[in-house]
Amino acid sequence: MVNFPLPRIDLDPVLHDLLLPYCRIKIGEIWTNSGNRHKVGCIDSANSVHVKKMMKKETASLAVQDPPYNFVAFEEKKLSEFVNWCKRWVNISYNILSENASIYIWLGADQNNNFQPLSDFIRMMSSSGFTSRSFITMRNQRGYGTQKNWMSIRQELLYYIKGAPDFNIDAEYTEIPKILKGYYKTIDGKETENLERSKSENIRAGNVWVDIQQVFYRMEENVNGCYAQKPLKSIERIVLANSKEDEIIVDLFAHSGTTLIAAERLNRRCFTADIDPVFCEITIRRLENYRRNNKTGWQNSNPFAEDIIHDKKILSYLKKNYHFDLSYIKTENVAV
Repeated sequence: MVNFPLPRIDLDPVLHDLLLPYCRIKIGEIWTNSGNRHKVGCIDSANSVHVKKMMKKETASLAVQDPPYNFVAFEEKKLSEFVNWCKRWVNISYNILSENASIYIWLGADQNNNFQPLSDFIRMMSSSGFTSRSFITMRNQRGYGTQKNWMSIRQELLYYIKGAPDFNIDAEYTEIPKILKGYYKTIDGKETENLERSKSENIRAGNVWVDIQQVFYRMEENVNGCYAQKPLKSIERIVLANSKEDEIIVDLFAHSGTTLIAAERLNRRCFTADIDPVFCEITIRRLENYRRNNKTGWQNSNPFAEDIIHDKKILSYLKKNYHFDLSYIKTENVAV
């Protein structure tokens, strides 16, 4: 299906509930693919009993967490409630990781509100048992601007470790060319600068990522209906640097299923979860779509397109509330 986008599902409870009948698991259930290689749990990330049910006795070498830091899931509750909730799933993450493991956490910083929730979250992490390693900034191609401040075009990514895990320093060179001269050094009596002292034309990944494309509707990996989808390339960079083949990666906030796709492509196992059955279903369908069509997403279509074209209620709702032009949809069973 081409050119069939969905609005944000998390902001439309009616559309969300119309999609529930097409979800194969409900809250408390866990989907497992053949051979227990991947799991998708419809569970509460802050409930240790639920998470242990998914993990059983296995541990992970890497966790990649992308909590809903825009407060949508909390109806704009107090910051302290959000941080206390984070403390619970951070503690659970610590307990399900192996003795030597890594954790990455995407978390926003509202520059108009004392950089929250990032600032209080970092303070909480100082007593979590994890050791801080890096503060990564990923640059967006688009942002939100103002005439009275610098345009915000970044996403924050925190990197912590438990114990002393390996780090693959040569995991991936970026596409960033060496353009900055300087850092002169004398070698064998000759003064050289940094562009001369390395064979590579590109620089290795640092903690500022400017070579990763922000996900938008023209990209194959785009998953319509989801919000703040993280680029597959960013997750693959993390996976390559901090895990080995066949190891388990945990993601307790699946949303669009990017970590699962990265694990599948790089021959890792992934145990991922979401408290919402709709996003669990999107995650499962994204894996199935990748295995079936070798596609990482749906570009400008959506995961439920083939169901929606046969569902009069959803078609009518989209047409009425979003003024969708659905005239191009022609099926024998549906009169739009």
